[in-house]
Amino acid sequence: MPASHLLLALAIVAVWGTNFVVIKISLASFPPFLFAALRYVFAFLPAALLLPRPKVSWINLCVYGLAVGVGQFGVLYYAIDGYISPGLASLVIQTQVFFTIGFAMLFAKERLKLYQAVAVGIAMIGLGIIAVHTDATTTVLGLALVVFCGFSWGIANTASRRAGAINMLSYVVWASVYAIPPLFAIALIFEGGWGSMSSSLTSAPLSAWLGVFWQSWGNTLFGYGAWAWLLSKHPAAVVAPAPLLVPIFGMGASAFFLAEPLPAWKVLAASLVIAGLVVNLFWPSLRNRLTRYC
Repeated sequence: MPASHLLLALAIVAVWGTNFVVIKISLASFPPFLFAALRYVFAFLPAALLLPRPKVSWINLCVYGLAVGVGQFGVLYYAIDGYISPGLASLVIQTQVFFTIGFAMLFAKERLKLYQAVAVGIAMIGLGIIAVHTDATTTVLGLALVVFCGFSWGIANTASRRAGAINMLSYVVWASVYAIPPLFAIALIFEGGWGSMSSSLTSAPLSAWLGVFWQSWGNTLFGYGAWAWLLSKHPAAVVAPAPLLVPIFGMGASAFFLAEPLPAWKVLAASLVIAGLVVNLFWPSLRNRLTRYC
């Protein structure tokens, strides 16, 4: 991979990782589901005026939009708003890898391999360490909510795989429209009604709106658009390891900007979850190399 492409990959994971800090800061001005609704309004417009609708069924777009918009990010914002620290959220949500494997077994009839079972076991030990160290900033509910976000992300991954070879940026933009109505409905019902919503919209400072636009354009349009471009230029095996850095950026940014502590147990838990992801991703190629040289 050329140095410029490597720097682009690092920029993408840096945006995705530090995004958890942006979420936490913006939640001081917007309630979580309203914040998520605004994210997808500006992810859809004006990009939808420039990008054609992808040639996939509306059901597929709807499943992806609901899974990512409501199940992943709506619930993630709710969890970070008082139930789990941003740094740990950036780590726990990577359980999406294992849910994606599970859905592939269920729908594509793929078989669970031994190394995948080992990878899941290692990551589960890491999650168990987090679960026994709950406190005022990280609760069992918060952990469960972010695991559910990983579950929803796995559903979204399954939907996007079934969509086939399409423009992923266009896919993400047009799927966003299906997330907007339920997110606004949840905000209206559970976050104080129209009066509270109107007050949040009119009183939010510029920094909060910059957070919304960063979510919509930086995280969604730049992140997914640049990621799709890299995947079109390089084999998936070359590009795929980059998201393993997301929790490192997430936890590092949370420690730097939000003074989130990094005790030994948290570092150990992060190491185990990332180790599980590494085993899942690299074991097949490592085994092939060992077989070739031994």
